[in-house]
Amino acid sequence: MSMPALGQPSLVRRLVILAAGWSLAVLLVTALVLALLFQQAAIRGFDQGLLELIDNLTAGTTIAEEGEVVAPALTDLRALRAFSGKYWQIAEPTPDGQLKVLVRSRSLWDSELKWPTDIVKRLNAEPGQPVSYNTAGPQTNERLRAMATQAKLPGRSAPVVFMAAEDRSPVDRDVRSFITATAIAFLLLGVGMIAAVVIQVRVGLNPLFALQREIASVRRGKAERVQAAYPSELAPLADELNALMAHNQEVVERQRTHVGNLAHALKTPLSVMLTEARQTGGPLAEVVEGQAEAMRQQVDHHLRRARAAARMQGSGERTSVADVLDELARTLERIFQDKGVEIDWDAPDDLYFQGERQDLLELAGNAMENAGKWCGHRIRVRAAPVSADRFRLTIEDDGPGLTPEQREAVVRRGARLDETAPGSGLGLSIVDELSRAYGGVLRLGEARLGGLSVEMDLPRAEA
Repeated sequence: MSMPALGQPSLVRRLVILAAGWSLAVLLVTALVLALLFQQAAIRGFDQGLLELIDNLTAGTTIAEEGEVVAPALTDLRALRAFSGKYWQIAEPTPDGQLKVLVRSRSLWDSELKWPTDIVKRLNAEPGQPVSYNTAGPQTNERLRAMATQAKLPGRSAPVVFMAAEDRSPVDRDVRSFITATAIAFLLLGVGMIAAVVIQVRVGLNPLFALQREIASVRRGKAERVQAAYPSELAPLADELNALMAHNQEVVERQRTHVGNLAHALKTPLSVMLTEARQTGGPLAEVVEGQAEAMRQQVDHHLRRARAAARMQGSGERTSVADVLDELARTLERIFQDKGVEIDWDAPDDLYFQGERQDLLELAGNAMENAGKWCGHRIRVRAAPVSADRFRLTIEDDGPGLTPEQREAVVRRGARLDETAPGSGLGLSIVDELSRAYGGVLRLGEARLGGLSVEMDLPRAEA
C-alpha cells in the first residue's frame, strides 16, 4: 500500500515518525555520551604519563651546595630533542604570584612552557595535588596537555613547581577517529532501526489494510460482507461494519418496497380514470385523459429514479458495458431498419458499469433511441474509462443536431421540440435524472458526425 500524500493525515507516517524520532534521539545521545567517555578516558591515560614524568622529576631533583636546583638525568630521548613535543621544566613561585623557571628540558630549547595566570593559587589551594591544563607549545599551532605540581625539596625552604607537557595531537586524532567510526556505525544502526520500524508498522497494520481492501470489494460489488478473520482489536469493527451494511440494505429494500407500493397505488386509480375518460368522450374526458397519461408517465419516471438511487446505496452490482451496447445496437437497428440506421459501437470487454443492467439499458437505450429518431442513418457509440472509478459513454448521430438553447430545453421533463415525432418527450430527461441518481453527469454538445452528441460520466466497477 502506497504512502499517503504529505498533506493527508496518516497513521503509518505518524507511527514511523514517532518511533524513528525517538530512536534517533536515543542513538544521538548515546553516541555523544560514548564520544565524551572515550575522550575522558584518553585524556586520563595521557595525564597518567605526564604524572609519571613529574614523579621522576620530583624523585630525582636535588639541591646543590650553592642552593641551585639540579634536575635528574632523564633517559627519555624526546625530552632531549629540540621541539620534540615532550617537555618539562622546574620553576619557583615569585612574590607577585608568578613563576620563575629554574631548569628546563633541552627539548624546549630557548622557550618556556606557558601556564595559566592563576596556577600558583590553584597549586597552593591543593598542596601536593597535580593540576592539569591545556596550553600552546613552542611551535606554531602546537597544542599541549600540561600538568604541574608543587613540592618541597630537602635543603630548600622555598617550594618548587614541577611542570611536564606533551603534544596532545595523537590523543585528538584517536578521539576524532573514534567519533567518526561511532558516527558511521550509529548512522547505519539508525537507518536499520528506521527500516525495522517501517516494516514493523506495515506488518502490524496489515490487518487494517486488509480490512480496507475488503470493504472496498464490498463497495464495488465483489463481495456482500466482510468475511476474513481479523485480530481481536479489529474483529468488533468488522462485525459492526457487517451489521451496518445489513441495516442499510434492509432500509434500502424497505424504501424500494414503499416506492413500489406507492406506484401501484397511484397506477390503479390512474388506469381507472383513463378507462372512464376514453369511454365517456367529450372535451372534459380528453383533458382528464391527457393529464392522467402525463401523471402515469411521471409516476413511471420517478419510480425508475427512486429505484436507481436505492440501488446506488445497496451492495453494489456491476454490468458489462459491451454486452449492453451490443444488445441495444442489434435491437435498435431492427427498430429503425426502414431508415437504414447503422450503429457503430465500441467498448472494452473489461469495462463494467457499477449498477444494475436495467438501469444501464435505460441510460444508453434512451440516448441511442433518441439518436435513432433524429439521425440520418449513422450512430456512433463509444465507452471508455476516464479514471479508476468513472467511465464515459458517448452517443453521436449525423442528424440536424440542436442549438445550445434547445439542448438546455430538451432535458426538461416532457419537453418535445417536435410534437409530430412519436414519444412522450421524457427520453433525455430520463437519461439526465437517472445519470444524476448514479452521481453522473450528462452533457449535450455538437457531434463530430454533425448531429447531437450525448456524453455521460457514469460509475465504473472493477473488472
